[in-house]
Amino acid sequence: MLFPPKKSEAQWRNQTLITEFILLGFSNLLRLQGMLFCMVLFMYMVTVMGNTLIIFVVTVDPALHSPMYFFLENLAFIEICFTLDTVPKMLVNLLEKEKSISFAACAVQMYFFFFFGCAECFLLAAMAYDRCVAICYPLRYNTLMNQPVCRKIVGGVWVIGVPVSLLQAVWIFNLPFCGSNQVNHFFCDAPAVLKLVCTDTYHYEMQAIGSTLLFLMFPFVLILVSYVRILTTILRMPSAEGRRKAFSTCSSHLIVVTLFYGSGSLVYLRPKSSYSPDVKKLLSLFYTVLTPMLNPIIYSLRNNEVKGALKRVIWRKLSLQN
Repeated sequence: MLFPPKKSEAQWRNQTLITEFILLGFSNLLRLQGMLFCMVLFMYMVTVMGNTLIIFVVTVDPALHSPMYFFLENLAFIEICFTLDTVPKMLVNLLEKEKSISFAACAVQMYFFFFFGCAECFLLAAMAYDRCVAICYPLRYNTLMNQPVCRKIVGGVWVIGVPVSLLQAVWIFNLPFCGSNQVNHFFCDAPAVLKLVCTDTYHYEMQAIGSTLLFLMFPFVLILVSYVRILTTILRMPSAEGRRKAFSTCSSHLIVVTLFYGSGSLVYLRPKSSYSPDVKKLLSLFYTVLTPMLNPIIYSLRNNEVKGALKRVIWRKLSLQN
């Protein structure tokens, strides 16, 4: 279940309207908050530095000026923005007793969470399509994935999430909030915030499910179709070395897709009773903190071209200094 059951309007009668929210976060884990702060801060710093390094290397090294790394550069930027939306506020709340967030700030946080999540889904689909063209149609690759085409694809990735994200955030924050203002999460996640709404939310939930299927599952289906086509082509290759090289070019992307969709589905596609709120919050750390940190590490360690580019950049830097 994506959303919790609602209380009746009679149960909310004579209660105060909400003007700000309290993000409970990990308030019940007082002894672990210091350790959580250090762990999350470390992962956040690695995320920002690692993804910034990816963007820098792809920008300055001519050998990486190809569609594959153009998409990787955009993925790194999305990961930085995605963590910037939720992690700094969580770090502050882990240290402070006052864990409030204004009504407007909560709405903005939810909007960007939807926006960057949607953008990442479609960008991962675009990266799968790029690998599919490269492996299945190598002779036509430069024609099908030329620079104007790549720019249009990335432009579409950034634009397509705007309407659905705006719809989700504006709709939920125009519903009447009353009673408790305590959000049982470390950021303004839709299911947690929706628990505080004191009216029927059936129509919102139906469009939310439809949006999830369209903007999350549709890219996932495109990824699956692309990899079925890739696998079919690889198995037909006569050379074992050719099969190994072809698979190695998309293995990093496949790991990133598995981490992103796997961690998200553990939280949002499980029955409501499967996990306690505390377990859900801990699982949410995977796609908000851990996965964005691992992505640049995966692409750096498993990609010889990225490792080579890093060595060249470091060598040029040392040569200039000497």
